[in-house]
Amino acid sequence: MNAERPDLAPLIDHAQLDPLAGREAISRSCDEARHFGFAGVCVASRWVAHARERLPRNAGGVEPRLVAVIGFPFGAVQAVVKRAEAELAAEQGADELDVVPDFGALSDRDSSTLLADLAAVAEVGLPFKVILEVGKLTPEALELLVEVSIDAGAGFLKTGSGFGPAATAAQVSTLRDLARGRAAIKASGGIASLDAALELVQAGASRLGTSRGVALIEALKAGA
Repeated sequence: MNAERPDLAPLIDHAQLDPLAGREAISRSCDEARHFGFAGVCVASRWVAHARERLPRNAGGVEPRLVAVIGFPFGAVQAVVKRAEAELAAEQGADELDVVPDFGALSDRDSSTLLADLAAVAEVGLPFKVILEVGKLTPEALELLVEVSIDAGAGFLKTGSGFGPAATAAQVSTLRDLARGRAAIKASGGIASLDAALELVQAGASRLGTSRGVALIEALKAGA
């Protein structure tokens, strides 16, 4: 593999978050993730139990990891609801959580409520990422959300839900600067080409959330 074209498979969270996706689509995404060696499969909490059956754990640990989104895609539910969703996802076999924060509290600059919202999920005990919607936030709001996310224990800062503006290298660089090594960066949304994926990794993303993982790996192999 060319040194300038790293193996992307271990960086990809293979996303299947189409609200119209059914059992067959979830199964296919899980099978693809296992076949290509992706980092994870990202599904709605409604599908965690089925995805866990399709991704049985083994003695050496589970690869790919099963990621459930919480409060997705808007985050506009009470903290107790997010906590309950996170607890159920954990009980049904999720390995990680991607959490949408309380953007209303962020708009009000209510850091206490914002922190309590994320802490309610953190208390479940699974590693979690916070979905920031970087392309929609002012610099001041983004800085506040990054600090609160890290204070709550987030291991990753995620550029967006995938239902907003496409992730950019500039967004990744901004998050890397704000995080100052305290959290990793997941780029998500609109990663439509191999060049775009490689640019995001070069900018500092160590995880890529995309539904186009198979196409990206095929493109990478074709250019190897």
